[in-house]
Amino acid sequence: MSVRVATVPSAVERGTNATRRSRALARIARRNRLAVLAALTLLAAVLLALLAPWLPLLDPDTVDTPNRLRPPLTAGHRLGTDEFGRDLLARLVWGARVSLLAGVGTAAAAMLIGVALGILGGFYTGWVETVVMRLTDILMAFPYILLAIAIVAGLGPGLRNAMIAIAIVGFPIYTRLVRGVVLSLREREFVEAARALGATDPLILGRHILPHLLSPVIVAFSLDVGAKILATAGLSFLGLGTQPPTADWGSMLATGRQFVILSPHVVLLPGLAIFAIVLALNLVGDALRDLLDPRTHAR
Repeated sequence: MSVRVATVPSAVERGTNATRRSRALARIARRNRLAVLAALTLLAAVLLALLAPWLPLLDPDTVDTPNRLRPPLTAGHRLGTDEFGRDLLARLVWGARVSLLAGVGTAAAAMLIGVALGILGGFYTGWVETVVMRLTDILMAFPYILLAIAIVAGLGPGLRNAMIAIAIVGFPIYTRLVRGVVLSLREREFVEAARALGATDPLILGRHILPHLLSPVIVAFSLDVGAKILATAGLSFLGLGTQPPTADWGSMLATGRQFVILSPHVVLLPGLAIFAIVLALNLVGDALRDLLDPRTHAR
């Protein structure tokens, strides 16, 4: 009987929270049209990236020197061509696959490492907490992009090594965030009650700690993907990320910067693509923060 009484309120509470969040989502969508537009922009970019092999696009790596630096709206090249005569529309769409994959992949890897270390450093005391926090402090003491450049220089240039480097320098953000939340929950009454009833640490973490981490981690992840796209594009711009002839927005900026006066579209188009995606991710992240903030539901 006690088990049934304990589970009914939790189910009712989950249903109530779902109803409140759906109402908050509808309210935010009505008030924040920019967030809706940003979500549609992200959805369109993801669909284009996924469907790139089946879209009627030219080969992004085909060199056509006689048609180099063609302006937009040229016959056969809607967005023009680059310095090697390659179709810019095709390279932008195929570059979206690389840039979005790099951003999401590095942010996900940083999140997994950071959340795991943050839980360990917040839930356990003693040498575990000391090791985790000192490692985090050491990584955060170095400039973000300089440390990533140093790691890539040691591993060698390439997209995979660039993603590894950015994930390594990016996880301390999640570690500090998760540790702060876990520290506030570790001494709460429901955790003490579960421990008094004989619950093991994995059970306490899985049933009582992890659900409270979902909202802040999701918001941090949505905002961090844009930062990771910028970081990977920066490394590709410096020649440490994606290597030619693979299409990537950062490498497209690097090769097109010398034609910024003669043919500005070569460098403006990938720059605008990065700007639009990062701005859309930030707007969606802000909307998610408003949606998942309990104070917003009470208004």
